[in-house]
Amino acid sequence: MTIIYNARIVDQNTNKNGAVIIQGKKIKRVIYGTFKSAESVLKAANVGKTKNAAAAGRNSSLAKSSGMTEIDARGLVLAPAFIDMHAHFRYPGQTQKEDLDTALDAALYGGFGTLVLMPNTNPVISSKEAALKINAEAAARKKSKVFQTVSITAGFDGKSIEHLNALDNKTTPVISEDGHDVLNAAVMLEGMKIAAKKKIMVSCHCEDPELAVKARTHRARALELMAKYKIPAWGAIDKAALKKVPKAALEEIVQNIKDANSLLELAEDAATDRNILIAQKAGCHIHLCHVSTVKSIEAARRAKTEEKNYKNGFKITCEITPHHLGLEGTTIPQIFAFVNPPLRTHDDRAALIKALKDGSADCIATDHAPHTAADKAAGAPGFTGLETAYALCNTVLCGKEKFTEQKLSALMSANPARILGLKKGLVAAGYDADLVLVDPKKKWRVDSSQFHSKGKATPLDGKTLTGRVVATIVAGQRIGE
Repeated sequence: MTIIYNARIVDQNTNKNGAVIIQGKKIKRVIYGTFKSAESVLKAANVGKTKNAAAAGRNSSLAKSSGMTEIDARGLVLAPAFIDMHAHFRYPGQTQKEDLDTALDAALYGGFGTLVLMPNTNPVISSKEAALKINAEAAARKKSKVFQTVSITAGFDGKSIEHLNALDNKTTPVISEDGHDVLNAAVMLEGMKIAAKKKIMVSCHCEDPELAVKARTHRARALELMAKYKIPAWGAIDKAALKKVPKAALEEIVQNIKDANSLLELAEDAATDRNILIAQKAGCHIHLCHVSTVKSIEAARRAKTEEKNYKNGFKITCEITPHHLGLEGTTIPQIFAFVNPPLRTHDDRAALIKALKDGSADCIATDHAPHTAADKAAGAPGFTGLETAYALCNTVLCGKEKFTEQKLSALMSANPARILGLKKGLVAAGYDADLVLVDPKKKWRVDSSQFHSKGKATPLDGKTLTGRVVATIVAGQRIGE
């Protein structure tokens, strides 16, 4: 048994002082009030028993035992552990970027108890057996739980979908071609039909592949000049270094990045519309990854209002990343921070925040994408995000946009749990004991050299954020300090 006391409990429904009693891997009791010791919690739990409580399976007397663990939360916030719908662990095959151990450590220190992993590994995860092997290897570490997705087409070949027939939604609840989109609309339709039949969610990286190829030519020219003048591709150049770059070269870099980003905006918007239409025809649950533009979030909003018109099972959910909520990519130095989709404009960012407020967007997902320094210098898109996600969202959404802590908990815990059909995401009796202790007022300076992830590239390096993860509890066991 574990007792957590002296906490402020925050989830989608709650913001009260209280204590939690954990038995095994489940939350047994949540008791509201101010408790300064485990003994006072046990006393309240036993005194507060009622016939109704007994009927709910709480009729046994609770007593302190030698094997009991006590956690004094010291006035911290106790919330459901975060659930990440979108992370890249680079495992197997890219351990120079990340491995299973470093990724799981980064997840725990970021407060994540559950993560959905993308299949763009080496080799690509394209079978139930390969996915289950990753799940089992992660489970053996007794840290965060992972769900390894399977690719929509075998090996990302863009055409073969026969492997989807062997999947089931209990072991593989999500398929994705993330890092790519399926170019052939007919193949995507057939893949979504199979997913619909099996009640598997299709997580879509909405990006027209041919427009993306065209954008790469502009990025390549920008990167050539950035390498020449030692401008890092994660938005970390200082003013003194910038002054050494000739004006003409700087203008050429910026223009090429803007041209690439314009093409990638069109690529996202066109693919979003297409994938929604295909999902509506197939009657499947489509989940839009890392939505980043005004037009794409508006497309998702329209599709949500149209769900009731489809009796074939069509459903749409979507995620937004912390970096698209907190950063804009139109000015120096953040315009140099390469990620897919790119950091967008002020209007795009405002539209994403509005969508989270009104429910058009469902959840926050990190798109954790670790790279080596050499890969980032060569233009590999993506940032390390697990260890800064909560702090960035707390800083931007709660600090500046006046989201409540309950709303942020819903976006990072309850909503993704609902989407995945998990008994997680709330601090309530009967739910999985996946919890996080956070200090929402703690200010800290991001130092990527201290990340547990191998990936150190982040445009947040050196910035001060508010809100710090103190410890993560997974399946009733405290991990991290």
